[in-house]
Amino acid sequence: MQKERLIPLIVACALFMENMDSTVIATSLPAIAKDIGTSPLTLKLAITSYLLSLAVFIPASGWTADRFGARTVFSSAIAVFMIGSIGCALSNSIDGFVIARIVQGLGGAMMTPVGRLVLLRTIDKSALVNAMAWVTVPALVGPVIGPPLGGFITTYFSWHWIFLINIPIGILGIYMALKFIDPIRSDNPERFDLVGMALAGLGVAGLAFGLSVAGLGLLPWPIVGGLIAGGAVSMILYLQHAKRTDSPVLDFSLLKLDTMRASLGGGFLFRMGIGALPFLLPLMMQLGFGMSPFRSGLVTFASAVGAMGMKTLAARIIKTFGFRQVILINVCMASISLAACALFTPSTPLLLIMFVLIVGGFFRSLQFTAINTLGYADVEPDQMSRATTLASVNQQLAISAGVAAGAFILEATLSLRGTEQLTASDFWPAFLIVALISFSSFWSFYRLPADAGHQVSGQKVTTLEGPRAAEAVTNESTADARDQRLG
Repeated sequence: MQKERLIPLIVACALFMENMDSTVIATSLPAIAKDIGTSPLTLKLAITSYLLSLAVFIPASGWTADRFGARTVFSSAIAVFMIGSIGCALSNSIDGFVIARIVQGLGGAMMTPVGRLVLLRTIDKSALVNAMAWVTVPALVGPVIGPPLGGFITTYFSWHWIFLINIPIGILGIYMALKFIDPIRSDNPERFDLVGMALAGLGVAGLAFGLSVAGLGLLPWPIVGGLIAGGAVSMILYLQHAKRTDSPVLDFSLLKLDTMRASLGGGFLFRMGIGALPFLLPLMMQLGFGMSPFRSGLVTFASAVGAMGMKTLAARIIKTFGFRQVILINVCMASISLAACALFTPSTPLLLIMFVLIVGGFFRSLQFTAINTLGYADVEPDQMSRATTLASVNQQLAISAGVAAGAFILEATLSLRGTEQLTASDFWPAFLIVALISFSSFWSFYRLPADAGHQVSGQKVTTLEGPRAAEAVTNESTADARDQRLG
């Protein structure tokens, strides 16, 4: 019981550190640039280099965890992230800073998928929903509080502390991981697919990096288009290569599972729409409503309050209603709350804005918990490392696509108006469109059977009637037989 409570917290703290650090630097760029003698525009390479490093190394995370053990890799990833953080704080040139951010990205690329793998290999399936709820919170809270926290630290202390605060958190994380996480590793690690890693790494990096910078003005459009096109070509070549190998770094055969296919396909669309929110909302608050970065951060933090309030209820809600019903309702509620942001104006009472964000944060967090857990419901134990790698790549691409979509819609709105200055009235089309993108995931989840993932949710399936009841009995018998084979 102690492990079931501690391990999700250990993983969640590490993921919170990674998620927050990827955004906390944004508001501190001018101060850092001035200190190391460069321009804020040039220093944006630090953000893009981190994202690029993250995307390149994620495909190798599953094999690395199987080969060296999830506990060892997870602890080492925290250590690498800490080394990168110290490097950032000590940097006095743009070259050193970018290199340190690449090191951070390497650590972050291993922390996220391997952290989930630790959960899946140490937590019983009956407690997985509750554990996954803790891991979901950092992904929602980190990007929201990152910018205002960065601004606060830079204003009242020094930008160096943005990175140095990771050190005590990292030391505690390593100690707790080594003390409470079992040294689980695969008995028969697969051969490392170097060609597949190169193709998948280039593909994911090109797509994620290209989508991340699209519309942000960091690179010319021809270069952005070349990155995305190059990434797409690399992924096509990888798909051809994966058919000829027994140990693919990205195992797309997992999509044959209904639950995994819905989790990745529907989850991509839902996460893409929601992924635009941390980009659009602070921009609207600051450029449209004239708020300071710190004040806008305090307002948008309301969504994090809703996310944290969900974690105590997620397991009971999913157990009572089942994955399919919860996810379908959440798609609607989360999309409506996202679309409601289109109605915000400078005269909208802050309490009303915060109420909408709290409610939206609750449903988004519950949705992510359900989607993330559902994906692993039917995955065999020896495929878990492949599943976590594939899910992490999917999420990275979805978030990058979401930011790109939000930026593109804003740019198109400005182009139609014939102006270059953003105002509050320019944001409503973007919120409506990204809400529709999230809602488009409804069909992917609607096709799921009513008892999907009941082995994990604890949902009672005896109340089902007709063909669904027979299917549920068959699924349960199959699951029992599988559990017996696994001992």
